[in-house]
Amino acid sequence: MTHTPSALELERRAFRARQSQRSVLVAIASSLAFAAIVWLTVVNTPGWAAVQQSFFNIEIALASLPQVWEGFLLNLQVLGWSLVTVSVVAVTIAVIRTLPGPVFLPLRVLAAGYTDIFRGLPFIIVLYLVGFGIPTLMNERLNLIFLGTLAVTLTYSAYVAEVIRAGIEAVHPSQRLAARALGLGYTQTLRRVVLPQALRKITPPLMNDFVAMQKDVGLISILGITDAVLAARIESSQTYNFTPYVVAGILFILLAIPTIRLTDWYASKLRAREQSGAIV
Repeated sequence: MTHTPSALELERRAFRARQSQRSVLVAIASSLAFAAIVWLTVVNTPGWAAVQQSFFNIEIALASLPQVWEGFLLNLQVLGWSLVTVSVVAVTIAVIRTLPGPVFLPLRVLAAGYTDIFRGLPFIIVLYLVGFGIPTLMNERLNLIFLGTLAVTLTYSAYVAEVIRAGIEAVHPSQRLAARALGLGYTQTLRRVVLPQALRKITPPLMNDFVAMQKDVGLISILGITDAVLAARIESSQTYNFTPYVVAGILFILLAIPTIRLTDWYASKLRAREQSGAIV
């Protein structure tokens, strides 16, 4: 038997169709208005030709791309190592900060001091201290990729550790009590019950920290390593043009966009599940 929608349902469908069409038209109109504003305020100005020549020169961009890309691969290498080291150090610091009992007070104080110091220090100062201080202290030349990874790890482990700690403390105490009632020890409860729930809650802010870390690995050029930024600086000094910097910036943007979109998608999915009552 064929179902026939009621007159009210047909009216609702027609209303939704009209609303959808109206939204499309409004979006098109706003996009055209924005394009017109950009044309009038940016492109159609006396200095736009000079800006385009100095920052958006296609020939210089294509000529500098191989060198900038080669340096960008070093940034990716530091980023890859930093992901591993930051994950390990941050989880360790977060767990130490949540250890119960007065016997662990010295460890909690040390962990809190670490997060306070490296969240307060600007990353560029950490780079100088690590990149030039440690080799001077040891009186020998160290691998620059190692020093860059160490600086990123020291800084971002402090941020990520606090995010993980907040996630651990956000897990309802009943979850711990239920796990202990089932006979699980503290370590088992943390590993099997608390951390999985905490990581699920804090995935969006963790991914935002990852995006920030992707950008900051571009500062390792301070150490003298020929990464994308230093390669762009070399090319810019040879051509007297800022386009290589734009090329490096575009590479970092292309690296960050997938993570940003994935963060937005996961946050919306998590919000929908929480609103439906699927997540405690």
